Amino acid sequence: MDKRNIRDMSLLEIEALITSLGKEEYRARQIMKWLYQKEATSFSEMTSLSQEFRARMEEMVVITEPILDRIQSSADGTKKALFRLADGLFIESVLIPGRNHWTACLSTQAGCAMGCLFCLTGHQGLTRSLLPSEITGQMTMLRRHTPEGPDIKNIVFMGMGEPLANYDHTVKAIRILTSDYGLGFSNRKITVSTCGLTPQIIRLGQDICVNLAISLNASDDRRRSDLMPVNRKYPLKTLLAACRDYPMPGRRMLTFEYILMSGINDSPEDAKKVARLLKGIHCKLNLITFNEFPGSSFKTPSKETVSAFQQILLDHHYTAILRVSRGKDILAACGQLSGTV
Repeated sequence: MDKRNIRDMSLLEIEALITSLGKEEYRARQIMKWLYQKEATSFSEMTSLSQEFRARMEEMVVITEPILDRIQSSADGTKKALFRLADGLFIESVLIPGRNHWTACLSTQAGCAMGCLFCLTGHQGLTRSLLPSEITGQMTMLRRHTPEGPDIKNIVFMGMGEPLANYDHTVKAIRILTSDYGLGFSNRKITVSTCGLTPQIIRLGQDICVNLAISLNASDDRRRSDLMPVNRKYPLKTLLAACRDYPMPGRRMLTFEYILMSGINDSPEDAKKVARLLKGIHCKLNLITFNEFPGSSFKTPSKETVSAFQQILLDHHYTAILRVSRGKDILAACGQLSGTV
């Protein structure tokens, strides 16, 4: 039987394992710190544990992470990392530069089953969901092997895959990322993006406290269903009801992402309909111009069209930010990830 990867285990699971071996519970916290804070890659490095205990742990579990295969750099400073998984699959993460920090955009699946027409990852279909170790491993490898690593302050789950379709593993990874014994990120610095899996949105709000971004992209069910098949199962009325109930503490706001596609969803009337649709929801909008990729029939709208769309939302008193697409020249922008070698 294959040994379990300890990086797939939560603190409680590690505690259960070591107490079954007759060891003290607090040793689990020591192991977590070795793994995620001291960057240990073997039990031999965990010198605060006895040699006998380390040998026993090596018999029980393994320590593995994704392999960082290569990094590409964009003209705008964005970096795209290609990771090789144990079964030979490849996934991608993106490092996005900010003013005084970097944001890591992580993947949760190899491929995606959601089939959104404007997304290159969605055109591939789903190969499989990632394990917790493969999600957190993107972050630990980026921190360890890139000069930007220590300056990564934000994490967004906007890479390959639908995070909420890999719910249990994504939430376990977030708990490790935010644990005082893990990577210690504030939940305020973590954002989960979803195409609109309503039951999982409700569940997420009950289980953990993180920022939520919803990929909207249309103001009516007909067009949204054409662009995003998930809307046929969870139409706008159902989705927005879950969004209204999603707990956002303090002054934090939900984010609605809206990819502007020329002649599809970028008219002034579309902007007015979006303003009416989101009325009463404490939210902001991230406007993203469509990032073209080989084989796509959609086009990027003009700057004038985008500016007019944004202004209408501003006139309706929304915070509407035009998000600069970074890394387009290396297919690292929103909707362009493919895990291609």
